[in-house]
Amino acid sequence: MQDTLIHPLVPVPSSSLRIPREPSGFLAGDECPLYFSLVVPTYNESKNVHAIVHLLTGLLDEAMPGNYELIIVDDDSPDQTWKIAQEMTPDYPALRVMRRQYERGLSTAVIRGWQVAEGQVLGVIDGDLQHPPEVLLKLLDAIQRGADLAVASRHVEGGGVSDWGFTRRFLSRGAQLLGLIILPNVVGRVSDPMSGYFMVRRSAIAERDLNPKGYKILLEVLGRGEVEQVAEVGYVFQERQEGESKVTWKQYVDYLHHLARLRSRGRVARLKKRLKVPLTRFAQFGLVGLSGVFVDMVIFYLLSDPMTLGLGLTRSKILAAEAAIINNFLWNDTWTFRDISSKQKGWKQRLKRFLKFNTICLMGLILNVLILNILFNVLGINRYLANLIAIALVTFWNFWINLKLSWRVTQVK
Repeated sequence: MQDTLIHPLVPVPSSSLRIPREPSGFLAGDECPLYFSLVVPTYNESKNVHAIVHLLTGLLDEAMPGNYELIIVDDDSPDQTWKIAQEMTPDYPALRVMRRQYERGLSTAVIRGWQVAEGQVLGVIDGDLQHPPEVLLKLLDAIQRGADLAVASRHVEGGGVSDWGFTRRFLSRGAQLLGLIILPNVVGRVSDPMSGYFMVRRSAIAERDLNPKGYKILLEVLGRGEVEQVAEVGYVFQERQEGESKVTWKQYVDYLHHLARLRSRGRVARLKKRLKVPLTRFAQFGLVGLSGVFVDMVIFYLLSDPMTLGLGLTRSKILAAEAAIINNFLWNDTWTFRDISSKQKGWKQRLKRFLKFNTICLMGLILNVLILNILFNVLGINRYLANLIAIALVTFWNFWINLKLSWRVTQVK
């Protein structure tokens, strides 16, 4: 008898990856469409699907009873996640299930779910319980207060990761750094562009030609949507309790491909509102940089001038720059980024910030040394003027990348 109550599977759209401006239910004559549609993309999540549906339903039934839906989009899992989810529909009226047999990929799964969604606000959350469901309410609150896009971030206050090793942290930071270089006006708009936990107003992405690659659907929304106001909510990324991680090297390759694909489309001309530089913080960073210039020039003179130690140009520059980096870090940590660093107290946390700051500045130093040698050895410009020009050219690099990567709240209890 119960089988007759099981909801049928949702048909998979065969059209291009476009989100309709109005949900189908509204067009069919509904007086008021649903407010919120949450897509849960799955693959081999049979051990987690019941728990995630139960938790999400409990939260949303209390927050917006009858005004939401859950859409599980499963990529034809060998463990039959889709079937288990479908059998749950009699107990969870807001649950809908889609089984994709001829398409693969998290990003396209999310878009297919949004295409059949009835809500005015569209969201996505992983089905492996690594995204804390309770953060949904904070994201919804941000949308209700006017945000077009609300992102759960590991890199703002209240955010972090529970147990990541050095390699995973390094790969995550490196991927974000590449994104900032290739697509600064997209990746730089949020502190955690790799997040797969967010919600967006339908109107911000409706009728857009979406063309994602890989797992990072947030990049597609930022790069091709009409997203004006962005809000971020901190969350702690949890370790998987059941099932196996799906992180592979192919995902990093797809990520680079996705960045290149977005970059090629008119340099993300669809972004109306370009990222604004925080001028006050940049001015503070600049003043600190001037003190670093003084330190750099004095040390450089003492080391390289024939009348003093007379060391080689490159060696002198490296030592002078490192002295300036130490000077700049101490001032930036206690002044420019004091509001952030004060939340990460202790020598251990300061050392971590210094190592990140030093690494980023050393990248700038490589560029600095190349420019200095070209100006002095090739173009014949005075060594001190050449050094000053080189410093000026890498100042903005140091500020921008440090703002996004070095001073962030990531350590949590």
